[in-house]
Amino acid sequence: MTKEEMPVCPVATTVRLIGNKWKLLIIRNLRMRPWRFNELKNDLEGISQKVLTDNLRAMEDDGIITRTVYPEVPPHVEYALSGLGETMRPILDSMETWGKSYQKMVLSEHDT
Repeated sequence: MTKEEMPVCPVATTVRLIGNKWKLLIIRNLRMRPWRFNELKNDLEGISQKVLTDNLRAMEDDGIITRTVYPEVPPHVEYALSGLGETMRPILDSMETWGKSYQKMVLSEHDT
């Protein structure tokens, strides 16, 4: 994202970088370890190859992830969080904590 494209609001900047469903789920996975393309595609139920490719490219362009190509036959490519992407870990951790609390709340309401 260029300076001209960057929103004035910091929350809007964050949303612009990671604010779609697929980017959040990709980051969720990459918090665990580096993943190969097909591993991500198989784990992210419902994502198309094009959407995954587009999101990975955008995240790489924004500096959130790294793409490492290993010179093997067939080529081995891994995606991982970059240093910048690692700084997003607390955001996803907070979302996970809130989501668990919400799930417990909703489940307990249905039990009563």
